[in-house]
Amino acid sequence: MAPKDLGTIVDDTERLGVLGSPSSTAELTLDILGSAVTRKLVGELALFRFLQDSNPHYALGQITEVKLRNIWHEDPTMRSLIRQRGRVDAVSERQDTHLGQMVISAVFREGGSTGYEPSILGTVPSTGTPVHLVTDEVLDELLHPCRDQIFYLGHVYGSKPKLPLWFKHFDRGKDGAGEAYHLGIFGKTGSGKSVLAKMILLAYARYPQMALLVIDPQGEFARDMKGDTGGEFPLPLGDVARKLGKRQVVLTVRNLVLDRWELFEQILFESLFFERLTIPKGENRELACGILSDKLRKKKIPLSDLHLQQSFATAWSLLGDNKVQKVFYRTETSRARFDSALKEADPDEFFKEYWGPVAELFREDRTGAKSINKALSWLLHRANPDGSERTHRPILVIDLSKEQAQGLFWNDKIQSLVIKRLLDGLAQTAEYFYRKSQSLNALVIIDEAHRLAPRDLSVDSDAARGVRSVLIDAARTTRKYGLGWLFISQTLSSLHPEILQQLRIFFFGFGLALGQEFQALRQLVGSSGPALDLYQLFRDPHSAFDPKSRQYSFMTIGPVSPLSFSGTPLFFNAFNTVQAFLETNGLGGKDAMDP
Repeated sequence: MAPKDLGTIVDDTERLGVLGSPSSTAELTLDILGSAVTRKLVGELALFRFLQDSNPHYALGQITEVKLRNIWHEDPTMRSLIRQRGRVDAVSERQDTHLGQMVISAVFREGGSTGYEPSILGTVPSTGTPVHLVTDEVLDELLHPCRDQIFYLGHVYGSKPKLPLWFKHFDRGKDGAGEAYHLGIFGKTGSGKSVLAKMILLAYARYPQMALLVIDPQGEFARDMKGDTGGEFPLPLGDVARKLGKRQVVLTVRNLVLDRWELFEQILFESLFFERLTIPKGENRELACGILSDKLRKKKIPLSDLHLQQSFATAWSLLGDNKVQKVFYRTETSRARFDSALKEADPDEFFKEYWGPVAELFREDRTGAKSINKALSWLLHRANPDGSERTHRPILVIDLSKEQAQGLFWNDKIQSLVIKRLLDGLAQTAEYFYRKSQSLNALVIIDEAHRLAPRDLSVDSDAARGVRSVLIDAARTTRKYGLGWLFISQTLSSLHPEILQQLRIFFFGFGLALGQEFQALRQLVGSSGPALDLYQLFRDPHSAFDPKSRQYSFMTIGPVSPLSFSGTPLFFNAFNTVQAFLETNGLGGKDAMDP
């Protein structure tokens, strides 16, 4: 059978209506056909053909609203009659007209070397122009030139066709965007944002030349990468990544080695070590941590040896030195109180309970341990040790969850300090490559971004301020280095506005349709028109009768699809089964899910 051209394929699709009046290049009115009024229309992807500059064009967009008009029912006399009878057979239903609103998201011109190329809606076609339902066959033919770049996260909102998206790597060349960009995924707990982020992670994992880093405060990505999948969407991240040729490494708190004396000072300050020696939090404790760290360095004790008994013995003896005590306690009374507490304390207890859990964070001889510097270098360097180009760059997941920190001193402030150290290392590495005229071509995924870079800090914490400051600076500056960021957040209004302004691609899930969240969403979308009206129709996924029927709906804005180059929002329902996602994208299907 001879292959069909796009015109023939469109003729075989269902006709939904015709272009009506009034219409403009911004929004078109559809007169819905009687045969289509009983079907679901809102969210459907529609298409029509028209001539522009003597060339055939195809315009696509989503139907955002349907209105019913019956001018006879609006007449006061007829309303009085309807009030008595309920309906008037001569006009009720028979005289109904259904008007649809369609927002154009993409226009293609037929011709050129690739068959179809992007264009614009520079005129309004005549009334009566047929509007057809878009199918997968239509999209496959229309996007044939870029089919190798297409990736699918789900179906067009409330419809059957799969919504084509593309996620390009950040370097030049084939499949490259030529620059990095930042992405954001927003939605309440249970909206599907974490699952969507994992899908996007695999979309970028298809590129051998791209490095991927996940900073995972809750440990969710690490569990999926190690095969400990669970929940309603058990996506086997590790297995799929391996089939894509990506080596992946998960570093937890237990095998991530901290490598800065400044970190030791800050973590010792947060611990109970000096509090048990009568020094409360404040300037004196800060001075005590600083002088102890300085003296240990002068004694040539490496950070990695702090966990040894002899290193602790050296530190304990230093604290008993009157000259050291004078640095953080100026009065004789305070020094006497501290010295008395020091002499009465049990050194073995202090080593086990307070010093050891801190010092273990800096120990290098742990199983599979890597320092932060070495881990980032392993991830981001584009050359092998022998100088050859790396053909497959890896995925690194850093699990900073509390469950992995048994036996170590760990809390939210320590987590913030470690994240800041990671971010500082990323920025330094990116600048290093930039000076060598090399693109980093890497993506960093930040979970729980609203906690790390909030609009307003609820606690006066230097660690939290430091993380927020570095993230804001990174969002502003690292794009030119080839380093992009994917921020995952439960809220939109509480994330720092400087970061929001730098994002280029947005995904909005359920839960942002009320109060401050909706105001923030309206500012980003730039209107309160039909796009937001359609977003407000999103259902809570957990309102479904059973897990299989849950719909995880998203609105996306930005250059994430060949159908959205006009900048208008697109709507889709994410895949709700792992098998459908894997098979649609050629990632292995059942094979990837087998143990």
